[in-house]
Amino acid sequence: MLCRAALLPSLRSSGQFWRQTDVAGSHPCLLAPNLVLRNESARGWSNIPFITVPLSRTHGKSFAHRSELKHAKRIVVKLGSAVVTRGDECGLALGRLASIVEQVSMLQNQGREMMIVTSGAVAFGKQRLRHEILLSQSVRQALHSGQNQLKDMAIPVLEARACAAAGQSGLMALYEAMFTQYSICAAQILVTNLDFHDEQKRRNLNGTLHELLRMNIVPIINTNDAVVPPPEPNSDLQGVNVISVKDNDSLAARLAVEMKTDLLIVLSDVEGLFDSPPGSDDAKLIDIFYPGDQQSVTFGTKSRVGMGGMEAKVKAALWALQGGTSVVIANGTHPKISGHVITDIVEGKKVGTFFSEVKPAGPTVEQQAEMARTGGRSLAALQPEQRAEIIYHLADLLTDQREEILQANKKDLEEAEHKGRLALPLLKRLSLSTSKLNSLAIGLRQIAASSQDSVGRVLRRTRVAKDLELEQVTVPIGVLLVIFESRPDCLPQVSALAIASGNGLLLKGGKEASHSNQILHHLTQEALSMHGVKDAVQLVNTREEVEDLCRLDKLIDLIIPRGSSQLVRDIQKSARGIPVMGHSEGICHVYVDLEASVEKVTRIVRDSKCEYPAACNALETLLIHRDLLRTPIFDQIIDMLRVEQVKVHAGPKFASYLTFSPSEVKSLRTEYGDLECCIEVVDSAQDAIEHIHKYGSSHTDVIITENEKTAEFFLQHLDSACVFWNASTRFSDGYRFGLGAEVGISTSRIHARGPSWN
Repeated sequence: MLCRAALLPSLRSSGQFWRQTDVAGSHPCLLAPNLVLRNESARGWSNIPFITVPLSRTHGKSFAHRSELKHAKRIVVKLGSAVVTRGDECGLALGRLASIVEQVSMLQNQGREMMIVTSGAVAFGKQRLRHEILLSQSVRQALHSGQNQLKDMAIPVLEARACAAAGQSGLMALYEAMFTQYSICAAQILVTNLDFHDEQKRRNLNGTLHELLRMNIVPIINTNDAVVPPPEPNSDLQGVNVISVKDNDSLAARLAVEMKTDLLIVLSDVEGLFDSPPGSDDAKLIDIFYPGDQQSVTFGTKSRVGMGGMEAKVKAALWALQGGTSVVIANGTHPKISGHVITDIVEGKKVGTFFSEVKPAGPTVEQQAEMARTGGRSLAALQPEQRAEIIYHLADLLTDQREEILQANKKDLEEAEHKGRLALPLLKRLSLSTSKLNSLAIGLRQIAASSQDSVGRVLRRTRVAKDLELEQVTVPIGVLLVIFESRPDCLPQVSALAIASGNGLLLKGGKEASHSNQILHHLTQEALSMHGVKDAVQLVNTREEVEDLCRLDKLIDLIIPRGSSQLVRDIQKSARGIPVMGHSEGICHVYVDLEASVEKVTRIVRDSKCEYPAACNALETLLIHRDLLRTPIFDQIIDMLRVEQVKVHAGPKFASYLTFSPSEVKSLRTEYGDLECCIEVVDSAQDAIEHIHKYGSSHTDVIITENEKTAEFFLQHLDSACVFWNASTRFSDGYRFGLGAEVGISTSRIHARGPSWN
C-alpha cells in the first residue's frame, strides 16, 4: 500500500516510487525523487486553509532572543550555492552536504519539522555535462586522429538551464541516499515564481508541504532553474506584502512565511552579517540585527556562486521576520563549525547573525566589553591615589548601604529556597550577612592601601648601552571576564582588585544571585563615578550563555572562573583563544603525623573542616598515620568530628582496620563542600605525599607535626599551590594572606599559583 501522497492529484513524479518505513515505523511513506507542481485540480485539499502573506501571523511573533530558538518546531534550512558546491564550482561538496543532512536528520528525529531549500543543481549538472562533453570529444577526436589529446580540448560555455536540467535528478538522488541512512524519507518539490502568483498552485504547494510534514518526510525545495526566466533587476521585494522569488534566498523567505515556520536558517560562505564588507579592516560581525539597521551596513559583492548576495539575504530575512519567522544567517562552509552549525543555532548558541524585532533595554555584551576596555584604559591612567579613593569609597558604601544589600540578598535566598534548586552549601555561599559585609569592607581597605604601586611599578631596570636603559614595568592585562556562581560577595572583591590593577572588568554572576549582584554592581559604579570611570566594570545582564562569552576572543583578554570544578572545566573547554586562570577541585588534605601535637590537631582539623565547609579551601580528606589509630589523639579527633556533626567516610585502608566502619568512600577524589570528609590511613609522610599527588587537586595541603625535619620534607616534596605546616587549610585565602581578597585560588602552574590578584 502506498501512502497518501501517492494518491494526490496535485503531485506528479518522474521515475519510480519507493516505499520505506519512517523512523517510528508507524506507516510506510513515499520517497518521491522528483515532485513537480503542476496547475491541476486540487481535489481533496479544500479543508486545508490557504495562507496568504499577512503582516501579522496567526502563529505569533518571531522569537525575541536566541535562547528561545530551542523551542522552534518547524524549521527551514536554506543552503546557498557556496555551501553546497565545491570551490571549483563543478560538483558538490559531499562531506559538507553529508554533515548538513546529519544535523537535519537529528533535528527531524527530535520531533521537529524540517524543510530544506537547496541550491546545487546547476553545479552538479555542470559537472555531469562537462564529463559528457569531454567523453564525446575524446571519442570523436580518437576516431579522427587516432590519438586521445584531451589537453587540446576546449570546453564550451554551458548554459545554466541545461546544467540545472542535467543536475536536478542527481542532486535529489544524493539527498535520498544520505537521508536513508537515518531512516528518513525526502521528497523534492520544484517551484518557480509563477507558482506563487497563481492561487491554485499556491494551494497545491501549501497542501503538499503540509502533507509531507505530517508524514514525517523532509521536503527538499528548489527553484526549477531548467525553466525559470532570467531574474528581473532589483525585483527582490515588491512592496511589503509580496516577495518575488528571484533566488533561493527569496524562495526560502517566501516558503517560511507561507508555512508559518518558527525559524529560517540561511547558510552562506560568510560568518553572518558584518557592518562593512568582510575582510575590510574595520569589519565587525553583527550578532543581532534589528529592522531599521540597514543604514549602518555597507554591503559588498555577492558570493562567488549563486544569484544573490548578502543584501538579498538581508532583504529576504527582514521580510520573513516581518511575517513572524525568526532568521539566522550563518557560515555553512567553515570546516570547524559546519559540522554542528545548524544544531548550534537551534540550541541558541551565538552563531552567525540573529534577526530580532526586540531591541534589548541595555547594551549588548560586545558593547559592554568595549565599554569595559575604554573605561579600563581611563582607569589605568588615573593616579594610584585616585584608584585607591574609589576602593575606599566602595568599602564605605558596603557598610553604609548594608540594609539595602541585605534586603536584596534576602530576595535571592527566598527565591532559591522556593525553587529548591540550590544545595545547602550553595545556599550558604549565596547568603550575605552583616559580618560578611564588614569583612568585605576591611578586605577592600587592605586592597586600597596596598594598591599604590600596582600599575607602573618598575620590576627591573637594565642598562643595555650608554644612555640606553630598558625597564620592565607592570601594566594592566586588559579586559577580564570573571564568571562566578552563587557568590555575590565575589563581585565587590573582584571589582576592587580590577580597579587597583587598572583592568576593565566584565562580570557574569549566577542568576540565583541576581538581586544581590545588581545592587553591588550599582554601588561599584557609584564609586567609580567619582573619577569618571563608571564604565570600567560591567555586569552582564543579558541572556548570554557562558559558552558564548568565551568566544569573544577579540574583546576579552583573560577569563577567571570562580565556582565549581565543573564550571571551570566547561569554561576551559569553551574558551577559544582566551587564556583561562582557573582551579581544579578543592580536594584539600590534612596529614596528622605520628609526632603531631594533640592540642594543635583538634584545633586545625576543626577550623579546616567546620569553619566554612562550602569553601574550596576546606578540608576534604584527613590522612592519619597508622600508628595513631586507637590512641587518645585519634579518639579526640573522632569525638570532635562527632560533636561538629561531620559525616565520616572511611577510606579503603581505614575501613580494613575497623570491625564496624562508617560508609566506605566511593571515591578518594571527592570534594564534599559540606560537613562531610574522608578519613584514610597512611604509613608515613612519604606515603601521605604519594596519596595527595594521586588523589589531590594541587590546591592546599597541610602537615601537622612537631618534627621539623619531617615538616621540611613534606613542604619540599609536595607539589601543591599552598603547602602549610601546623596551619589550617582555610589560611589559603587572599584576605588572610594580606592581599585583601583574591580573584581565585589558582591550581595551574603558569603565571599565578595559589590566592592571586595580580
